[in-house]
Amino acid sequence: MEADIQYMREALAEARSAAAAGEVPIGAVLVHDGKILARSGNRTIRDCDPTAHAEVVALREAAHRLGNYRLAGTTLYVSIEPCSMCSGAILQARVPRLVYGTDDPKGGAVRSCFEILSHPRLNHQVEVISGVLAAECAAIIQSFFAARRE
Repeated sequence: MEADIQYMREALAEARSAAAAGEVPIGAVLVHDGKILARSGNRTIRDCDPTAHAEVVALREAAHRLGNYRLAGTTLYVSIEPCSMCSGAILQARVPRLVYGTDDPKGGAVRSCFEILSHPRLNHQVEVISGVLAAECAAIIQSFFAARRE
């Protein structure tokens, strides 16, 4: 659990960097053999790319570094529950473990709106741990959107 907290803090740092760049503050860190293999915040605005969510960017970087799209032996840390696109990418990359901070009741595809990662008909299942630093993860995204509404 201590390692999960440590890596979630790294994902939160990526979320803060994304917020500072005007992006929705979501951060992701992919860990392999106890080391950070890839990290990113959302980059949809910067890259003019609707698929440049933090999770997808981190998965792409990790796959290039490992030279393999299958990311066996990894854990993905994300500040918020992944959406359906990101959950699909997690499945395609064969990530065995996901740790996320706060639920996303409006778009989460792990357990809030959909349960993509645990669907029994899929050929890959993902171990999911949720609620790691949940209050801190929720606060960063809530404050970002609250500031936009002012």
